[in-house]
Amino acid sequence: MGEEEIPARTAMRIVHDELLMDGTPALNLASFVTTYMEEEAEKLMMENLNKNFIDLEEYPACGEIETRCVNMIARLLNAPLDKPDSEAVGVSTIGSSEAIILSVLAAKRRWQDARKAAGKPWDKPNIVMNSAVQVCWEKAARYLEVEERYWYCSVDKYTIDPQEAVELCDENTILVCAILGSTYTGEYEDVKTLNDLLLKKNEAEGLNIHIHVDAASGGFVAPFVKPDLVWDFRLPLVCGINVSGHKYGLAYAGVGWALWRSKEYLPESILFTINYLGSPQVSFTLNFSKSAVQVIGQYYQLLRLGKAGYHAIMKNLTTTADFLAESILAIGNGEKFVLMSKTGGDGLPLVAWRLKNEEKYDEFAIARRLRTRGWIVPAYTMAPKASEIKLLRVVVREDFSRHRCETFIRDLREAVTRLDETPQEVIDHAKKVHDDDRMREVTRKMKHFHQEKHSLQGKHGKTHGVC
Repeated sequence: MGEEEIPARTAMRIVHDELLMDGTPALNLASFVTTYMEEEAEKLMMENLNKNFIDLEEYPACGEIETRCVNMIARLLNAPLDKPDSEAVGVSTIGSSEAIILSVLAAKRRWQDARKAAGKPWDKPNIVMNSAVQVCWEKAARYLEVEERYWYCSVDKYTIDPQEAVELCDENTILVCAILGSTYTGEYEDVKTLNDLLLKKNEAEGLNIHIHVDAASGGFVAPFVKPDLVWDFRLPLVCGINVSGHKYGLAYAGVGWALWRSKEYLPESILFTINYLGSPQVSFTLNFSKSAVQVIGQYYQLLRLGKAGYHAIMKNLTTTADFLAESILAIGNGEKFVLMSKTGGDGLPLVAWRLKNEEKYDEFAIARRLRTRGWIVPAYTMAPKASEIKLLRVVVREDFSRHRCETFIRDLREAVTRLDETPQEVIDHAKKVHDDDRMREVTRKMKHFHQEKHSLQGKHGKTHGVC
Protein backbone atom coordinates (compact mmCIF):
# COMPACT_ATOMS: atom_id res chain seq x y z
CA MET A 1 0.00 0.00 0.00
CA GLY A 2 1.37 3.38 -0.95
CA GLU A 3 1.96 6.12 1.58
CA GLU A 4 -0.11 8.66 -0.36
CA GLU A 5 -3.39 8.51 -2.26
CA ILE A 6 -3.49 8.67 -6.05
CA PRO A 7 -6.15 10.11 -8.40
CA ALA A 8 -9.22 7.95 -9.02
CA ARG A 9 -8.61 7.83 -12.78
CA THR A 10 -5.03 6.67 -12.22
CA ALA A 11 -6.13 3.90 -9.87
CA MET A 12 -8.80 2.82 -12.32
CA ARG A 13 -6.31 2.72 -15.20
CA ILE A 14 -3.80 0.64 -13.22
CA VAL A 15 -6.43 -1.94 -12.30
CA HIS A 16 -7.92 -1.88 -15.81
CA ASP A 17 -4.54 -2.56 -17.42
CA GLU A 18 -3.76 -5.42 -15.04
CA LEU A 19 -7.11 -7.07 -15.81
CA LEU A 20 -6.29 -7.06 -19.52
CA MET A 21 -4.12 -10.09 -18.77
CA ASP A 22 -7.26 -12.17 -18.05
CA GLY A 23 -8.83 -14.33 -20.71
CA THR A 24 -11.99 -13.27 -22.55
CA PRO A 25 -15.06 -14.64 -20.70
CA ALA A 26 -16.97 -15.26 -23.93
CA LEU A 27 -14.14 -17.49 -25.19
CA ASN A 28 -13.82 -19.36 -21.90
CA LEU A 29 -15.44 -22.63 -22.93
CA ALA A 30 -14.27 -24.32 -19.72
CA SER A 31 -16.68 -22.54 -17.42
CA PHE A 32 -20.32 -23.33 -16.67
CA VAL A 33 -20.72 -19.87 -15.14
CA THR A 34 -22.91 -17.34 -16.94
CA THR A 35 -21.00 -14.71 -18.92
CA TYR A 36 -23.92 -12.78 -20.42
CA MET A 37 -26.93 -10.98 -19.02
CA GLU A 38 -29.15 -8.33 -20.59
CA GLU A 39 -28.44 -4.63 -20.11
CA GLU A 40 -31.63 -4.21 -18.06
CA ALA A 41 -30.49 -6.89 -15.59
CA GLU A 42 -27.04 -5.32 -15.25
CA LYS A 43 -28.61 -1.92 -14.62
CA LEU A 44 -30.79 -3.34 -11.82
CA MET A 45 -27.80 -5.05 -10.28
CA MET A 46 -25.65 -1.91 -10.36
CA GLU A 47 -28.45 0.12 -8.74
CA ASN A 48 -28.44 -2.28 -5.78
CA LEU A 49 -24.72 -2.95 -5.49
CA ASN A 50 -24.45 -1.22 -2.11
CA LYS A 51 -27.18 -3.26 -0.38
CA ASN A 52 -26.17 -5.85 2.22
CA PHE A 53 -28.61 -8.66 1.56
CA ILE A 54 -28.64 -9.96 5.13
CA ASP A 55 -30.22 -6.77 6.53
CA LEU A 56 -33.86 -7.62 5.83
CA GLU A 57 -35.15 -5.00 8.27
CA GLU A 58 -33.60 -2.28 6.15
CA TYR A 59 -34.12 -4.03 2.79
CA PRO A 60 -37.35 -6.04 3.14
CA ALA A 61 -37.96 -6.17 -0.62
CA CYS A 62 -34.75 -8.20 -1.02
CA GLY A 63 -36.04 -10.76 1.48
CA GLU A 64 -39.33 -11.02 -0.37
CA ILE A 65 -37.49 -11.49 -3.67
CA GLU A 66 -35.43 -14.35 -2.18
CA THR A 67 -38.62 -16.04 -0.94
CA ARG A 68 -40.23 -15.73 -4.36
CA CYS A 69 -37.16 -17.23 -6.04
CA VAL A 70 -37.16 -20.16 -3.59
CA ASN A 71 -40.85 -20.76 -4.27
CA MET A 72 -40.46 -20.64 -8.05
CA ILE A 73 -37.45 -22.97 -8.07
CA ALA A 74 -39.12 -25.37 -5.60
CA ARG A 75 -42.14 -25.63 -7.90
CA LEU A 76 -39.87 -26.12 -10.90
CA LEU A 77 -38.32 -29.08 -9.05
CA ASN A 78 -41.74 -30.53 -8.19
CA ALA A 79 -41.60 -29.91 -4.45
CA PRO A 80 -44.67 -31.20 -2.58
CA LEU A 81 -47.27 -28.51 -1.96
CA ASP A 82 -50.18 -30.57 -0.64
CA LYS A 83 -49.84 -29.57 3.02
CA PRO A 84 -49.09 -26.01 4.21
CA ASP A 85 -47.01 -27.27 7.13
CA SER A 86 -44.82 -29.51 4.95
CA GLU A 87 -43.92 -27.25 2.06
CA ALA A 88 -40.40 -27.05 0.73
CA VAL A 89 -37.97 -24.59 2.31
CA GLY A 90 -34.83 -23.06 0.87
CA VAL A 91 -32.23 -20.35 1.00
CA SER A 92 -30.01 -18.41 -1.38
CA THR A 93 -26.28 -19.12 -1.16
CA ILE A 94 -23.08 -17.79 -2.68
CA GLY A 95 -23.06 -20.87 -4.92
CA SER A 96 -23.58 -24.62 -4.81
CA SER A 97 -20.51 -25.08 -2.61
CA GLU A 98 -22.21 -23.26 0.26
CA ALA A 99 -25.51 -25.02 -0.54
CA ILE A 100 -23.84 -28.44 -0.35
CA ILE A 101 -22.05 -27.69 2.91
CA LEU A 102 -25.35 -26.54 4.44
CA SER A 103 -27.12 -29.66 3.15
CA VAL A 104 -24.48 -32.01 4.55
CA LEU A 105 -24.59 -30.15 7.86
CA ALA A 106 -28.38 -30.53 8.04
CA ALA A 107 -28.19 -34.24 7.17
CA LYS A 108 -25.46 -34.89 9.73
CA ARG A 109 -27.40 -33.15 12.48
CA ARG A 110 -30.62 -35.03 11.61
CA TRP A 111 -28.74 -38.33 11.74
CA GLN A 112 -27.00 -37.45 15.00
CA ASP A 113 -30.26 -36.39 16.66
CA ALA A 114 -31.94 -39.64 15.63
CA ARG A 115 -28.99 -41.76 16.81
CA LYS A 116 -28.84 -39.99 20.15
CA ALA A 117 -32.58 -40.44 20.68
CA ALA A 118 -32.19 -44.17 19.99
CA GLY A 119 -29.18 -44.45 22.29
CA LYS A 120 -26.85 -45.47 19.45
CA PRO A 121 -23.31 -44.26 18.59
CA TRP A 122 -23.34 -41.05 16.57
CA ASP A 123 -19.65 -40.37 15.90
CA LYS A 124 -19.05 -42.11 12.55
CA PRO A 125 -21.30 -40.56 9.84
CA ASN A 126 -20.58 -41.21 6.16
CA ILE A 127 -21.70 -40.00 2.73
CA VAL A 128 -21.91 -42.29 -0.32
CA MET A 129 -21.02 -40.60 -3.61
CA ASN A 130 -19.35 -40.93 -6.99
CA SER A 131 -15.63 -40.13 -7.06
CA ALA A 132 -16.53 -37.79 -9.94
CA VAL A 133 -18.25 -35.37 -7.55
CA GLN A 134 -17.17 -31.75 -7.59
CA VAL A 135 -14.54 -30.84 -4.99
CA CYS A 136 -17.13 -29.05 -2.82
CA TRP A 137 -18.40 -32.48 -1.70
CA GLU A 138 -14.92 -33.37 -0.52
CA LYS A 139 -14.77 -30.05 1.31
CA ALA A 140 -18.16 -30.58 2.95
CA ALA A 141 -17.22 -34.04 4.17
CA ARG A 142 -13.75 -33.03 5.36
CA TYR A 143 -14.81 -29.80 7.05
CA LEU A 144 -17.78 -31.43 8.79
CA GLU A 145 -15.91 -34.63 9.74
CA VAL A 146 -17.96 -37.06 7.67
CA GLU A 147 -16.41 -40.18 6.15
CA GLU A 148 -16.28 -40.16 2.35
CA ARG A 149 -17.44 -43.44 0.78
CA TYR A 150 -16.76 -43.43 -2.93
CA TRP A 151 -18.09 -45.42 -5.81
CA TYR A 152 -15.22 -45.27 -8.31
CA CYS A 153 -15.53 -44.75 -12.04
CA SER A 154 -14.15 -47.26 -14.52
CA VAL A 155 -12.80 -46.75 -18.03
CA ASP A 156 -16.26 -47.35 -19.50
CA LYS A 157 -18.66 -46.05 -16.81
CA TYR A 158 -18.61 -42.59 -15.24
CA THR A 159 -22.03 -42.31 -13.56
CA ILE A 160 -22.71 -44.00 -10.25
CA ASP A 161 -24.01 -47.58 -10.31
CA PRO A 162 -27.19 -47.45 -8.18
CA GLN A 163 -26.91 -51.03 -6.92
CA GLU A 164 -23.26 -50.70 -5.95
CA ALA A 165 -23.93 -47.33 -4.32
CA VAL A 166 -26.74 -48.76 -2.19
CA GLU A 167 -24.45 -51.61 -1.12
CA LEU A 168 -22.03 -49.02 0.29
CA CYS A 169 -24.75 -47.65 2.59
CA ASP A 170 -25.14 -48.67 6.22
CA GLU A 171 -26.69 -47.35 9.43
CA ASN A 172 -24.09 -44.56 9.54
CA THR A 173 -24.91 -43.19 6.09
CA ILE A 174 -26.37 -39.69 6.35
CA LEU A 175 -26.84 -39.08 2.61
CA VAL A 176 -26.35 -40.58 -0.82
CA CYS A 177 -25.27 -37.97 -3.37
CA ALA A 178 -26.57 -38.19 -6.93
CA ILE A 179 -25.20 -35.89 -9.64
CA LEU A 180 -27.48 -34.32 -12.22
CA GLY A 181 -24.84 -33.21 -14.69
CA SER A 182 -21.27 -34.36 -14.12
CA THR A 183 -18.57 -31.73 -14.64
CA TYR A 184 -16.55 -34.38 -16.50
CA THR A 185 -19.00 -35.56 -19.16
CA GLY A 186 -22.28 -33.78 -18.40
CA GLU A 187 -24.14 -37.06 -17.77
CA TYR A 188 -27.14 -37.41 -15.47
CA GLU A 189 -27.03 -40.12 -12.84
CA ASP A 190 -29.98 -42.51 -12.50
CA VAL A 191 -31.66 -40.98 -9.45
CA LYS A 192 -34.91 -42.92 -9.87
CA THR A 193 -33.27 -46.35 -9.78
CA LEU A 194 -31.14 -45.22 -6.85
CA ASN A 195 -34.32 -44.10 -5.05
CA ASP A 196 -36.12 -47.40 -5.73
CA LEU A 197 -33.22 -49.56 -4.54
CA LEU A 198 -32.65 -47.43 -1.47
CA LEU A 199 -36.35 -47.66 -0.56
CA LYS A 200 -36.01 -51.46 -0.50
CA LYS A 201 -32.83 -51.34 1.58
CA ASN A 202 -34.37 -48.90 4.07
CA GLU A 203 -37.41 -51.14 4.50
CA ALA A 204 -35.42 -54.36 4.75
CA GLU A 205 -32.85 -53.07 7.23
CA GLY A 206 -34.86 -50.47 9.14
CA LEU A 207 -32.77 -47.57 7.84
CA ASN A 208 -33.75 -43.99 7.02
CA ILE A 209 -31.24 -42.95 4.34
CA HIS A 210 -32.15 -40.15 1.93
CA ILE A 211 -30.75 -38.77 -1.33
CA HIS A 212 -29.40 -35.32 -2.03
CA VAL A 213 -29.27 -34.37 -5.71
CA ASP A 214 -26.39 -32.17 -6.77
CA ALA A 215 -28.18 -30.40 -9.60
CA ALA A 216 -25.74 -27.48 -9.72
CA SER A 217 -25.63 -27.66 -13.51
CA GLY A 218 -28.62 -29.76 -14.51
CA GLY A 219 -31.28 -28.27 -12.25
CA PHE A 220 -32.15 -25.52 -14.73
CA VAL A 221 -31.69 -27.74 -17.81
CA ALA A 222 -33.46 -31.07 -17.30
CA PRO A 223 -36.88 -29.57 -16.35
CA PHE A 224 -37.01 -27.81 -19.72
CA VAL A 225 -35.25 -30.28 -22.02
CA LYS A 226 -36.24 -33.60 -20.39
CA PRO A 227 -39.35 -32.81 -18.32
CA ASP A 228 -40.30 -36.49 -18.08
CA LEU A 229 -36.98 -37.43 -16.47
CA VAL A 230 -37.80 -38.25 -12.85
CA TRP A 231 -34.96 -37.15 -10.59
CA ASP A 232 -36.30 -34.42 -8.29
CA PHE A 233 -38.75 -34.09 -5.37
CA ARG A 234 -41.16 -36.44 -7.16
CA LEU A 235 -38.98 -39.20 -5.68
CA PRO A 236 -39.82 -39.75 -1.99
CA LEU A 237 -36.22 -40.20 -0.82
CA VAL A 238 -34.94 -36.99 -2.41
CA CYS A 239 -34.78 -34.76 0.65
CA GLY A 240 -32.62 -31.95 -0.76
CA ILE A 241 -31.47 -30.39 -4.02
CA ASN A 242 -28.91 -27.71 -4.78
CA VAL A 243 -28.86 -25.67 -7.98
CA SER A 244 -26.49 -22.98 -9.20
CA GLY A 245 -28.30 -19.89 -10.38
CA HIS A 246 -25.06 -18.65 -11.87
CA LYS A 247 -24.75 -21.64 -14.21
CA TYR A 248 -27.76 -22.55 -16.34
CA GLY A 249 -29.91 -20.40 -14.07
CA LEU A 250 -28.43 -17.67 -16.30
CA ALA A 251 -27.40 -15.23 -13.54
CA TYR A 252 -23.91 -13.84 -13.01
CA ALA A 253 -21.53 -15.58 -10.61
CA GLY A 254 -22.36 -15.59 -6.92
CA VAL A 255 -25.80 -17.17 -6.51
CA GLY A 256 -26.85 -20.71 -5.64
CA TRP A 257 -29.90 -22.29 -4.04
CA ALA A 258 -30.29 -24.96 -1.36
CA LEU A 259 -33.74 -26.53 -1.08
CA TRP A 260 -35.19 -29.15 1.26
CA ARG A 261 -38.36 -31.19 0.80
CA SER A 262 -39.85 -29.77 4.01
CA LYS A 263 -38.81 -28.08 7.23
CA GLU A 264 -38.38 -31.44 9.00
CA TYR A 265 -35.15 -31.91 7.02
CA LEU A 266 -33.74 -28.66 8.38
CA PRO A 267 -33.13 -29.18 12.13
CA GLU A 268 -33.91 -26.30 14.47
CA SER A 269 -30.52 -26.70 16.15
CA ILE A 270 -28.67 -25.30 13.14
CA LEU A 271 -30.87 -22.22 12.74
CA PHE A 272 -29.87 -18.96 14.42
CA THR A 273 -32.03 -16.01 15.41
CA ILE A 274 -30.41 -12.59 15.49
CA ASN A 275 -31.96 -9.25 16.38
CA TYR A 276 -29.20 -6.67 16.13
CA LEU A 277 -30.21 -5.54 12.62
CA GLY A 278 -33.47 -4.08 13.90
CA SER A 279 -35.82 -7.08 14.21
CA PRO A 280 -35.58 -10.85 14.88
CA GLN A 281 -34.35 -12.78 11.83
CA VAL A 282 -33.57 -16.44 11.25
CA SER A 283 -30.16 -17.08 9.74
CA PHE A 284 -28.98 -20.25 8.04
CA THR A 285 -25.98 -19.37 5.90
CA LEU A 286 -22.22 -19.70 6.16
CA ASN A 287 -21.67 -16.12 5.08
CA PHE A 288 -23.41 -13.31 6.95
CA SER A 289 -22.85 -10.31 4.69
CA LYS A 290 -23.26 -10.45 0.93
CA SER A 291 -24.46 -8.19 -1.84
CA ALA A 292 -28.08 -8.36 -2.92
CA VAL A 293 -27.23 -8.11 -6.61
CA GLN A 294 -26.96 -11.82 -7.41
CA VAL A 295 -30.38 -12.69 -5.98
CA ILE A 296 -31.83 -9.67 -7.81
CA GLY A 297 -30.22 -10.89 -11.03
CA GLN A 298 -31.72 -14.34 -10.55
CA TYR A 299 -35.16 -12.88 -9.87
CA TYR A 300 -34.92 -10.78 -13.04
CA GLN A 301 -34.16 -13.86 -15.13
CA LEU A 302 -37.00 -15.90 -13.63
CA LEU A 303 -39.46 -13.06 -14.29
CA ARG A 304 -38.07 -12.07 -17.68
CA LEU A 305 -37.84 -15.51 -19.23
CA GLY A 306 -40.53 -17.58 -17.56
CA LYS A 307 -40.79 -21.26 -18.40
CA ALA A 308 -41.13 -20.56 -22.13
CA GLY A 309 -37.94 -18.48 -22.22
CA TYR A 310 -35.87 -21.01 -20.30
CA HIS A 311 -37.25 -23.80 -22.47
CA ALA A 312 -36.30 -21.95 -25.67
CA ILE A 313 -32.77 -21.18 -24.43
CA MET A 314 -32.06 -24.69 -23.14
CA LYS A 315 -33.39 -26.31 -26.31
CA ASN A 316 -31.23 -23.97 -28.39
CA LEU A 317 -28.15 -24.79 -26.30
CA THR A 318 -28.86 -28.50 -26.73
CA THR A 319 -29.20 -28.09 -30.50
CA THR A 320 -25.90 -26.16 -30.65
CA ALA A 321 -24.16 -28.81 -28.53
CA ASP A 322 -25.44 -31.58 -30.83
CA PHE A 323 -24.20 -29.67 -33.88
CA LEU A 324 -20.79 -29.21 -32.24
CA ALA A 325 -20.60 -32.91 -31.32
CA GLU A 326 -21.46 -33.95 -34.86
CA SER A 327 -18.88 -31.55 -36.32
CA ILE A 328 -16.12 -32.76 -33.97
CA LEU A 329 -16.80 -36.40 -34.85
CA ALA A 330 -16.57 -35.51 -38.55
CA ILE A 331 -12.97 -34.24 -38.22
CA GLY A 332 -10.49 -36.60 -39.85
CA ASN A 333 -13.25 -38.50 -41.66
CA GLY A 334 -14.61 -39.70 -38.36
CA GLU A 335 -11.36 -41.35 -37.31
CA LYS A 336 -9.91 -38.66 -35.04
CA PHE A 337 -12.22 -38.31 -32.01
CA VAL A 338 -14.57 -40.26 -29.73
CA LEU A 339 -17.52 -38.58 -28.02
CA MET A 340 -17.61 -38.85 -24.22
CA SER A 341 -20.83 -36.90 -23.54
CA LYS A 342 -24.49 -37.51 -24.34
CA THR A 343 -26.50 -35.86 -27.10
CA GLY A 344 -30.17 -35.13 -27.65
CA GLY A 345 -30.68 -33.61 -24.20
CA ASP A 346 -29.74 -36.78 -22.29
CA GLY A 347 -27.06 -34.76 -20.50
CA LEU A 348 -25.95 -31.17 -20.11
CA PRO A 349 -25.49 -29.01 -23.23
CA LEU A 350 -21.77 -29.64 -23.43
CA VAL A 351 -19.45 -31.69 -25.58
CA ALA A 352 -16.69 -33.83 -24.10
CA TRP A 353 -14.45 -35.79 -26.43
CA ARG A 354 -11.08 -37.55 -26.66
CA LEU A 355 -8.68 -38.78 -29.30
CA LYS A 356 -9.76 -42.06 -30.83
CA ASN A 357 -6.31 -43.52 -31.46
CA GLU A 358 -2.78 -43.05 -30.20
CA GLU A 359 -1.33 -39.89 -31.73
CA LYS A 360 2.01 -38.09 -31.48
CA TYR A 361 0.17 -35.44 -29.46
CA ASP A 362 -2.53 -35.60 -26.78
CA GLU A 363 -5.62 -33.65 -25.75
CA PHE A 364 -3.51 -31.20 -23.74
CA ALA A 365 -1.59 -30.27 -26.90
CA ILE A 366 -4.87 -29.52 -28.67
CA ALA A 367 -5.96 -27.29 -25.78
CA ARG A 368 -2.65 -25.41 -25.91
CA ARG A 369 -3.01 -24.92 -29.65
CA LEU A 370 -6.56 -23.60 -29.28
CA ARG A 371 -5.33 -21.16 -26.64
CA THR A 372 -3.25 -19.40 -29.30
CA ARG A 373 -6.53 -18.46 -30.96
CA GLY A 374 -8.00 -17.19 -27.68
CA TRP A 375 -10.15 -20.26 -26.91
CA ILE A 376 -9.97 -21.53 -23.32
CA VAL A 377 -10.79 -25.25 -23.58
CA PRO A 378 -10.00 -27.55 -20.65
CA ALA A 379 -8.04 -30.73 -21.16
CA TYR A 380 -8.13 -33.03 -18.15
CA THR A 381 -8.05 -36.63 -17.00
CA MET A 382 -11.09 -38.59 -15.85
CA ALA A 383 -11.95 -39.27 -12.21
CA PRO A 384 -9.88 -41.69 -10.06
CA LYS A 385 -9.66 -45.31 -11.33
CA ALA A 386 -10.25 -44.02 -14.88
CA SER A 387 -7.57 -41.34 -14.91
CA GLU A 388 -5.73 -42.84 -17.89
CA ILE A 389 -8.46 -41.32 -20.04
CA LYS A 390 -7.80 -37.78 -21.22
CA LEU A 391 -10.51 -35.60 -22.66
CA LEU A 392 -11.47 -32.12 -23.81
CA ARG A 393 -14.72 -30.32 -23.06
CA VAL A 394 -16.70 -27.36 -24.36
CA VAL A 395 -19.57 -26.00 -22.25
CA VAL A 396 -22.27 -24.51 -24.45
CA ARG A 397 -23.58 -21.39 -22.72
CA GLU A 398 -26.16 -18.83 -23.80
CA ASP A 399 -23.57 -16.57 -25.46
CA PHE A 400 -22.03 -19.46 -27.45
CA SER A 401 -23.97 -18.74 -30.63
CA ARG A 402 -24.14 -20.95 -33.73
CA HIS A 403 -21.80 -18.53 -35.51
CA ARG A 404 -19.30 -18.65 -32.64
CA CYS A 405 -19.61 -22.43 -32.63
CA GLU A 406 -18.76 -22.59 -36.33
CA THR A 407 -15.74 -20.35 -35.72
CA PHE A 408 -14.57 -22.68 -32.96
CA ILE A 409 -14.95 -25.74 -35.21
CA ARG A 410 -12.86 -23.99 -37.88
CA ASP A 411 -10.11 -23.29 -35.33
CA LEU A 412 -10.27 -26.83 -33.92
CA ARG A 413 -9.83 -28.30 -37.40
CA GLU A 414 -6.89 -25.96 -38.00
CA ALA A 415 -5.33 -26.91 -34.64
CA VAL A 416 -5.56 -30.62 -35.44
CA THR A 417 -4.13 -30.11 -38.93
CA ARG A 418 -1.19 -28.10 -37.58
CA LEU A 419 -0.44 -30.69 -34.91
CA ASP A 420 -0.58 -33.49 -37.49
CA GLU A 421 2.03 -31.61 -39.53
CA THR A 422 4.29 -30.68 -36.59
CA PRO A 423 7.40 -32.83 -35.98
CA GLN A 424 7.32 -34.96 -32.83
CA GLU A 425 10.33 -33.24 -31.25
CA VAL A 426 8.64 -29.83 -31.53
CA ILE A 427 5.48 -31.15 -29.85
CA ASP A 428 7.55 -32.73 -27.06
CA HIS A 429 9.49 -29.51 -26.52
CA ALA A 430 6.29 -27.43 -26.35
CA LYS A 431 4.86 -29.85 -23.78
CA LYS A 432 8.01 -29.68 -21.64
CA VAL A 433 8.06 -25.88 -21.70
CA HIS A 434 4.37 -25.73 -20.80
CA ASP A 435 4.72 -28.29 -17.99
CA ASP A 436 7.77 -26.53 -16.57
CA ASP A 437 6.02 -23.15 -16.64
CA ARG A 438 2.92 -24.62 -15.05
CA MET A 439 4.87 -26.33 -12.27
CA ARG A 440 6.75 -23.13 -11.49
CA GLU A 441 3.45 -21.27 -11.26
CA VAL A 442 1.92 -23.95 -9.01
CA THR A 443 4.99 -23.94 -6.78
CA ARG A 444 4.94 -20.14 -6.57
CA LYS A 445 1.25 -19.91 -5.68
CA MET A 446 0.98 -23.02 -3.52
CA LYS A 447 4.48 -23.55 -2.20
CA HIS A 448 3.21 -24.59 1.21
CA PHE A 449 0.49 -26.98 0.04
CA HIS A 450 1.09 -28.44 -3.41
CA GLN A 451 2.37 -31.74 -2.00
CA GLU A 452 -0.78 -32.50 0.04
CA LYS A 453 -1.91 -36.15 -0.01
CA HIS A 454 -5.28 -36.13 1.76
CA SER A 455 -7.68 -35.16 -1.05
CA LEU A 456 -8.73 -37.14 -4.12
CA GLN A 457 -6.46 -34.84 -6.12
CA GLY A 458 -3.53 -35.59 -3.83
CA LYS A 459 -4.22 -39.33 -3.80
CA HIS A 460 -5.22 -39.88 -7.42
CA GLY A 461 -4.40 -36.68 -9.30
CA LYS A 462 -8.12 -35.92 -9.69
CA THR A 463 -8.84 -32.83 -11.78
CA HIS A 464 -12.57 -32.39 -10.90
CA GLY A 465 -13.13 -31.20 -14.45
CA VAL A 466 -13.37 -27.43 -14.64
CA CYS A 467 -16.44 -25.54 -13.40
